[in-house]
Amino acid sequence: MKRFKGTLIWAAAILVTLGASVYQRMTGPTHPKSYEVTIEGNRYRFEVPRSHGGPGDARIAIRMHPEVEGRVIYRRFPTGESWDTVTMKRSGDTLTASLPHQPPAGKLEYHLELFNRQNPVDLQEHQNNVIRFKGSVPQWALIPHVILMFLAMLWSNATGLQAVFRVPSYRRNMVIAIVLFATGGLIFGPIVQKYAFGQFWTGWPAGEDLTDNKVLFSAIAWFIAWWFNRKKERPWLAVLAAAILFAAYMIPHSMNGSEYNYESEEVITGMFLSAAIWSDRMKSGKKRLNLSHG
Repeated sequence: MKRFKGTLIWAAAILVTLGASVYQRMTGPTHPKSYEVTIEGNRYRFEVPRSHGGPGDARIAIRMHPEVEGRVIYRRFPTGESWDTVTMKRSGDTLTASLPHQPPAGKLEYHLELFNRQNPVDLQEHQNNVIRFKGSVPQWALIPHVILMFLAMLWSNATGLQAVFRVPSYRRNMVIAIVLFATGGLIFGPIVQKYAFGQFWTGWPAGEDLTDNKVLFSAIAWFIAWWFNRKKERPWLAVLAAAILFAAYMIPHSMNGSEYNYESEEVITGMFLSAAIWSDRMKSGKKRLNLSHG
């Protein structure tokens, strides 16, 4: 019976972790934007990027009806600069264009304009896409970071469920969860960020990056739970720590993250980022999709 209970707990933890991973990936601000249009009876689905890593320009490529032409309208974000236009080039059934490379954490806002026989194609667009650029992250840093963070979430969920059902091994698994999370989030995480955006840590007290701060807060919660479970079982603390980590994991990755300020030529985060965006948007007076680019 105990073995059956343990199997159910781990099966549930795996399902929850996989579901959370898919949710986080699909809802993050850097996940590609999907479109679907019907042209002359043919349905076309395509995606455009909202993140670009490494050197070179960001390439946009969409498979589209042979009579359709397109262009990309863009400017640096968040600024009130005038819009630039890039005409999309056709190669077979694919239209392509490139957005100019930006410094790490630099962003461009852009939207597509498609025309079928000179008639505009309705993309149901209500807001510009924003693409963030980042430096090249080596695989030796990125792969362990991703794997360790997934395993940390898995062990956290399993440990929380074990604590709920008073499975004694929850205290042993607390240590494993903490080691996985600390290694993935507090060691490899900053390394990845350094390569991507030029800074090891932009959370408290150095900054207000939401991703860094949720890692720090979750790590503290798990450390406190472990500390008070060393000599006496307090399973409710393990349940609370697991719930905190799960809630943090549900916050889309990279939300309110690092952003390059083109005026100060600095990378800003958190409340400073929000204030900078608000200030610039107030100056430009353009909060929504602006089609008056000329």
